[in-house]
Amino acid sequence: MNADVLVVGAGLAGLHTATRLARRGHDVLLVDRRTRPAGAVRTTGIFVRKTLDDFPLPAEHLGPPIRRVVLHPPRLDRPVVLDSERDEFRVGDMGPLYEAAARDAADAGVRTAFGTRYAGRHDGAALLAGPGGPVRVRARFLVGADGARSRVAADLGLDRNTHLLVGAEEVFPLAGSGGPPTFHCVLDPTLAPGYLAWVVDDGRHAHVGVAGYPDRFPDGLRRALDRFRALAPRVAPGLALPDDVERRGGPIPVGGLLRRISCADGLLVGDAAGAVSPLTAGGLDPCLRLSDHAVDVLDDALRTGRPDALARYDGAALRDRFRGRLALRRGLARVRTPAVATAASTLLRTPPGRAAARRVLFGDRSFPTVAAPSPVDQSTVEPYISPSGSEISSMRAPSGSRK
Repeated sequence: MNADVLVVGAGLAGLHTATRLARRGHDVLLVDRRTRPAGAVRTTGIFVRKTLDDFPLPAEHLGPPIRRVVLHPPRLDRPVVLDSERDEFRVGDMGPLYEAAARDAADAGVRTAFGTRYAGRHDGAALLAGPGGPVRVRARFLVGADGARSRVAADLGLDRNTHLLVGAEEVFPLAGSGGPPTFHCVLDPTLAPGYLAWVVDDGRHAHVGVAGYPDRFPDGLRRALDRFRALAPRVAPGLALPDDVERRGGPIPVGGLLRRISCADGLLVGDAAGAVSPLTAGGLDPCLRLSDHAVDVLDDALRTGRPDALARYDGAALRDRFRGRLALRRGLARVRTPAVATAASTLLRTPPGRAAARRVLFGDRSFPTVAAPSPVDQSTVEPYISPSGSEISSMRAPSGSRK
C-alpha cells in the first residue's frame, strides 16, 4: 500500500492533521488500533474559550458553557470561587465528537483503517497489523499521533515523553444538579500527588477524576479515585453518583513540548509531541494548533519535494515560550503534604492570589502561534512524484481540492 502521509492514531490531533492534509490534495492513510473512533476515550474533553473561538467544533457535541471555577483546599473548607464574565469552558461529548471528526476525514478523502495496529518500520516501510493480516505501507512521511508513549517517536529516533502524570476519571450523565455549571478543583496531594482532583459539572454530564505522579499515589490510582468519589458530593453539593459510569484513564505528558519532534521521515503531533500545558495538563488546544503547524510544514515538503522543510517543525524553538508554565509545574510538583496545599490555598484567597488564578484559568494565552511558511521560489522546485505514482504540482492546489 502507498500513501503520501501515514498518520498513526485517530485522536483529535491525528484526525485534524489527516483531514487538513487531505483537503490540501494529499493522499492520506489514517490508522488506529481501536475498532471505532469513539472507543477508549482518554480525555476529559475540556475545550477552552480560545479553542472555541478559533476552531469550528460541532456545537451539538459540546456541553453548556462554564463560567465558574471553584478551588478547594484539602479539607474542602473556605473554597475560592472564581466567576468569569465570559464563557470560559465547554466539555465535549468526546465519543460523538470523534465520530463526527472521522466522518469529516472520510469526506475529505482520508483513507481510514480502524482495528489496525502500527507495528514498526522496516526498510523504509511502515508495518501494519490489521483484520486482513500484515500490510506494508510506503509513505513519504509518517506522522505520530499515537499518544504520550509514542511508538512512532521511537522508530523515527525523535524525543519521547518522560515526565508523565497518570489520570483516571468516571463520567456519567446528570439529570441536573440545580446549580450553575461549575469546574471544581481540589488541591490535595494525598488524592492527587503533584496535580489535582476534579469534578466538572456542566448540568448534563459530570466528570469525577484524579491525576498525579504514578509513583506517589499512597494506595494506587484506582484507590485514590474511589476515595475521591466518596467526597465528590461534598465538593459539588447536590451531585448524585450513579452505579453505572464510563471509566477513562491514561498517561498525561506534562514535561512541555519536546525539543526534537521532526526528522526527514516524519513528525509528531498531540500528546506524542508533548503538546500539553505543563501546568494545567490541558492538551486539546495545543494539539489542534500544533497540528495546523504540522500540516503547513508537511504540505510544503510534499509540494516542493524537499524533506528538509520539516526542519522548521522545531519543538525547541516553541518550548522556550513555555518557561513560565514549566516553572509553575515544578512548583506544583513540590506540593507533597496537605499542610503545604492548605498554605497555597490560603494564598489563593488573597487579592494577588485570586488575580494569579484568574490569569491562569481565564487568560487569553494558548499554544504559541507559529508563522506561516514563506512562499516557495517556484523556479527552483522540481515536481514531486508521490508513492502512489501521481505527480503533485509545485503550485498549491485550491483549498479543498483533491489531486
